[in-house]
Amino acid sequence: MCTAVEPARFGVWEGVDSVLLDRQYVRAVQRAGGIAIMLPPDAALADDPDGLLDMLDGLILAGGRDVDPAAYGAEPHPATDPPSSDRDAFEIALARRAMERDIPLLGICRGMQVMNVARGGTLVQDLPEHLGDERHRRTLGTFEGNDHPVRLGEDTLAAAAAGEARHATLSHHHQGVDRVGEGLRVSGWSDDDDLPEAIEAPGLRFALGVQWHPEADPGSPVIAAFVEAARRR
Repeated sequence: MCTAVEPARFGVWEGVDSVLLDRQYVRAVQRAGGIAIMLPPDAALADDPDGLLDMLDGLILAGGRDVDPAAYGAEPHPATDPPSSDRDAFEIALARRAMERDIPLLGICRGMQVMNVARGGTLVQDLPEHLGDERHRRTLGTFEGNDHPVRLGEDTLAAAAAGEARHATLSHHHQGVDRVGEGLRVSGWSDDDDLPEAIEAPGLRFALGVQWHPEADPGSPVIAAFVEAARRR
């Protein structure tokens, strides 16, 4: 699982430059019987990710700050987060190569957007401006009140991983997929406004991006489906 790069507090130390990840991701993988390994950004591996991917059975791209618009040829919107360029380069390289090698891949929220950018897609930088409301991130810093259903396409990996065609989700994002990346297809849509909520790469054993947060929902089978794909590989 790829980590964020953010300032953190350790005891009396404030604002320490840190690599970190919400423990819910780790717990979800462990509940499914997988071993969770945290991967910090590494510039050398961004140039050649195969050595790292050789050691992994599967890769999760977690949520976090917005992808740098420069990665898809756009200027930043005023609402877009300051970039984490080393993280972006690392994760885009890993995502692209994992799909080329057919290594099981799950992108969660930001991770779905990274998958799309890795295949040449683009993003909507501010959904409230684009859609005219805050329905995909009504309350900052919590999943409370941010739940909404998505519908998943028939005979898609998204529906198989979720175990149903209409799936309740926990949402917390202000960006989304615009132009879909090469070789990807949209396989899930918000019930509210048809915003793409899942993308996948047909023909690969498991390459799925979801715009919601299955790690925060103990009842969601999505991460367990990913771990099983990694186990089979």
